[in-house]
Amino acid sequence: MRPRAAIAVLIISGIWVTACNPFAPALEEGNPFGDLLGDPTTVEGFFTNFRNAYELRDLSLYEPLLDSSFTFVYTDFDAQVDREWGFAQDLESTRRLFQNASGIRLQWNQIITRDALDPMIRERIVRSFNLTVTLEQGDVFRTDGNVNFLLVREDSISSWRLQRWRDESEL
Repeated sequence: MRPRAAIAVLIISGIWVTACNPFAPALEEGNPFGDLLGDPTTVEGFFTNFRNAYELRDLSLYEPLLDSSFTFVYTDFDAQVDREWGFAQDLESTRRLFQNASGIRLQWNQIITRDALDPMIRERIVRSFNLTVTLEQGDVFRTDGNVNFLLVREDSISSWRLQRWRDESEL
């Protein structure tokens, strides 16, 4: 190999090695939060954001998902009656859950029913889920069932918001 060629190979190799830093990987194209933040104008994006709010235990992600007229409904099996609470009570209940949990895992499963009540601005969705909550003390609670959500929005380009949540799980 001629000295000039050897020097050229060394220079090119040196440039390549300095440009290839395994501790600073190349930037990827697209939105780095694409898997974390769902598109709130789609139903699937709403469910992605709901899951992330729960799993990150972040009330600032959860609150914008609720409509101001939000109602949570569940069956009190001991009394054999339906009970409900509104927006403020749900935020307080969810805040306590997030504070007392060291981990939450929410898995959305298949959509059982999807009814467009008012095309593009009101949908009722029944979807199954699995939920695991690990408390700070180490206790683990698992439940599954269905949520019956009424999602609303002002127009077809606005974010979906949860107006009514009927819990159809059996604890």
